Amino acid sequence: MNRGRNALASWLLTVGFSYLYLGEFLGHRVEGQIAASSELGVASLVLLSSGISVIMTVRWARSSGKADENLETASPRRRFLLALLGSAGGLVATLAAALFPNRRWGSVTGSKIFLVRPPYKADLARDEWGGSKVTGYRRLGRTGAFVSDISLGSGSSTGGRQTLEVAREAIDRGINYFDTAPDYSEAGSENRLGEAMKGRRDKMFVATKFCLPHGHLGPGTSVEGYTNAVEGSLERLQTDWVDLIHVHSCNSVERLLDENVHEAFDRLKEAGKVRFLGVSTHTPNLEEVANAAIESDRFDVMMLAYHFGAWPALSDIIDRAAARDIGIVGMKVLRGSQHHFLDWSPDERDSFTQASFKWVLSNPGVSCLVISLWESGQLDEFLYASGQSLRPQDVAVLERYQELTSDSHCRPHCGLCLDGCSEGLPIHDILRHRMYFENFGAQKEAMRLYASLDQGAEVCGSCDAPCRSSCPSGIAIPERMRDAHEMLSASPGRSLG
Repeated sequence: MNRGRNALASWLLTVGFSYLYLGEFLGHRVEGQIAASSELGVASLVLLSSGISVIMTVRWARSSGKADENLETASPRRRFLLALLGSAGGLVATLAAALFPNRRWGSVTGSKIFLVRPPYKADLARDEWGGSKVTGYRRLGRTGAFVSDISLGSGSSTGGRQTLEVAREAIDRGINYFDTAPDYSEAGSENRLGEAMKGRRDKMFVATKFCLPHGHLGPGTSVEGYTNAVEGSLERLQTDWVDLIHVHSCNSVERLLDENVHEAFDRLKEAGKVRFLGVSTHTPNLEEVANAAIESDRFDVMMLAYHFGAWPALSDIIDRAAARDIGIVGMKVLRGSQHHFLDWSPDERDSFTQASFKWVLSNPGVSCLVISLWESGQLDEFLYASGQSLRPQDVAVLERYQELTSDSHCRPHCGLCLDGCSEGLPIHDILRHRMYFENFGAQKEAMRLYASLDQGAEVCGSCDAPCRSSCPSGIAIPERMRDAHEMLSASPGRSLG
């Protein structure tokens, strides 16, 4: 009996460890967080405890056959089955304890990830789209390069689904500007592009970022830190140089003008490893960052969040950049890509992407736009807009889209709500990650990005919502933030309760 009580106590301890530690460990892995050494240690503790419990169960089964007169003459086979059932029951309970804190994966997140893939292209491909190729090329400012007006991005919205074959097909169809970064799919994007462009490097204009696979480089990073990051990108891209290196997702003038990043760029340029310097920004400080970039006269290219209905000052920024011969690359051009979830006609829905592209490219100051994609059908649909002029019916579609999404789309460079948050939450980032989850089908990447934030929206459950009236578009920020947390968090430590 003592061995039986000891085995039971061991299993109870193991189940407790599993609930407290393994559950959180699994939640973090699902969300895409990098495993810390301390987490690996506690996960190993659960595995060790499980092994000890199995051994104690086997010893109990062997001894109980001798202690109990009803089992004294039992066959070894029955004793084996007793040990097997006892161990299996303990392991099942241990696994259930780890899964229980993550149960919302089934009720909230799991069904959306495994049963639904939000479409990113037209419901029905049209015959005239088949085999579309780039027909428009534009000068990328002072770089002097002529780039495809519709170009290939590979950001978080792909959710890691972009393939080597599609990247090569994009090259064959005339795309020659490629935007990547170390932290897109945790270096997967650069590795894939490096394979795709073998033998074609001289036909391509490649842009990457000052960044590491697991995050951005902040102000104060050493010159060596910046240069080593680029060396890593060159290795993954299997090339001796990149054409353009961006200060990535820049949200402050301090980071934009960090002396170390500029010294690193100068050294890399002198060594022939980079050719031009750029900045990408879609933050609430977009206008401040873009204006500082123009005035510094250090930047050859700016990549800006730009779409129909974007912040009015953007047109002036683009005009002033063009006057300085700074190339402009448009991103976030689909304004949240909600077109497949709206109550409008199939014709309006299917023409939305092409109308969006034509509107962005109707600005002569824009050199090209980047769009993330992962299917041949998307190339058919998207490239059909290359070289095309904006028509009145395109504008009508965009106006209708703006009307239908005004209460849900967060402008990525507004920021008027941020001062109204008593917790200092990055509301714009959280709602952007929700957009990746809901509208782009990039659920796991969205969860990884959300998990990497210093503070999540769990605090919104008990907040008195001073942010409610701060959005000029009338977005119900508290409700959308709470829903975002439910979608993006499967970790037991981040529940709204």
